[in-house]
Amino acid sequence: MAEIDSSSVPRLQGLAPHVFGDTRLLVLGSFPGVASLQAQAYYGHPQNQFWRLLGESLGLALASAGYAERLGLLQQAGVGLWDVIQTTQRRGSMDSDIRNPEASDLLGLIEARLPCLRAIAFNGGTAARLGLRQLGDQAGRWRIHALPSSSPAYTLSYAKKLAVWAQLGPSLQAAMGDT
Repeated sequence: MAEIDSSSVPRLQGLAPHVFGDTRLLVLGSFPGVASLQAQAYYGHPQNQFWRLLGESLGLALASAGYAERLGLLQQAGVGLWDVIQTTQRRGSMDSDIRNPEASDLLGLIEARLPCLRAIAFNGGTAARLGLRQLGDQAGRWRIHALPSSSPAYTLSYAKKLAVWAQLGPSLQAAMGDT
């Protein structure tokens, strides 16, 4: 991996959290890719498998819906979205090119806005590594899911990704039953 001169790379701002007071499952990525930042939409690259994986896992028609409808379906299902990195420097969309990341305030968000949260899912290894570090000893408060990345750059077969992502359906159902 070639080192980049971070002084010539602009600082990028992530997307706002898509959460509500009744969010039970929070899905966390690392940081939006170029296509997502340009569209100001989570998982905006057409090759990213996120919407298909999450939709099949939860029994929601996310892949065929428009973006606003996707967000509405997630809200109805009690699912929120955010990223573990709030700002960073990066050329391109690869997690390996992230430089000087500033962490999102996960615990602050959870404490202030997510009283019903029961489960957290990390989309990919970078999100899991950084997110678990941010949660620290508080991570045991929630069901934690470390999922294979939905990115097309992560070449695990779709079927193998889905086999792991499928655990989100039962986890969300269990979270809906928690009081």
